Amino acid sequence: MTSQRTTIGARARDQELLDDVLRTFENAEDPRLRELLSSALRHLHAFVAEVGLTTAEWQAGIDFLTAVGRACTDAQQEFILLSDTLGLSSATEIASANLVQDATENTVLGPFYVAGAPRRAYGDSVLDDPDDGPRAVVRGRVTDLDGNSIASATLDVWQNASNRLYAVQDPSQTLTNLRGRFLTRDDGSFELRTIRPVPYPIPDDGPVGRMLAAAGRHPWRPAHIHFMVSAPRYQTLVTHVFDSGSDYLDSDAVFGVRDSLVVDFEPQPEGGELLARFDIVLQQR
Repeated sequence: MTSQRTTIGARARDQELLDDVLRTFENAEDPRLRELLSSALRHLHAFVAEVGLTTAEWQAGIDFLTAVGRACTDAQQEFILLSDTLGLSSATEIASANLVQDATENTVLGPFYVAGAPRRAYGDSVLDDPDDGPRAVVRGRVTDLDGNSIASATLDVWQNASNRLYAVQDPSQTLTNLRGRFLTRDDGSFELRTIRPVPYPIPDDGPVGRMLAAAGRHPWRPAHIHFMVSAPRYQTLVTHVFDSGSDYLDSDAVFGVRDSLVVDFEPQPEGGELLARFDIVLQQR
């Protein structure tokens, strides 16, 4: 009986504390900010109550987040990495995209995007540095939901080299290596040359890597090429092309794989290149 009274009393104190905290945000001028903060606080307080969080565990969490912040650099955004590995980035992409049926599915941006990739012409290669990886062509069209061509759409493309590293991670690579911006032609078509992507581990030498190890999880991503596709009057699409022959398609460390984005890299009879076909459907804003 005493234990039950103690539990009920603790719940009442928890609710009283939460109510006091929520009241301090009632005067926020931005209603969306008020909604976000209030919801976050309710969930955080409920988490503390549900697991019976101890002071030592709270301190460990503070130390972990502090370490994540300290690990952030111009080349590595550890907080995005944390969000990715918790599935929060994918959840946010799904919630914010509000995609209709038949539009190309979106997925995570990842921590290695860099704005200002060089402009490249139709059919150009994004490979600026020597690389022994198998050569590949990615070809497709950008259309609207009715199949109409979207001319002059911008495709911002980036991927890792055969050594598993992106240019921003690897001082031996030219910063523009395996990056480029392409424009679709009048019929919405695009074509680019590259190397076949390879699986790679996300950076696991920091606090996020230690979290994965503690949870018994691997840090690997399946082979893919990043695309950011934009055009006036259309929603910007952030997506990947995944190689159907890759490992880790069923256990992506950042939960980014979508079945509709998995394509074959097929050998061609002449030229020695692999061909991946990837059509992109954008929806209007």
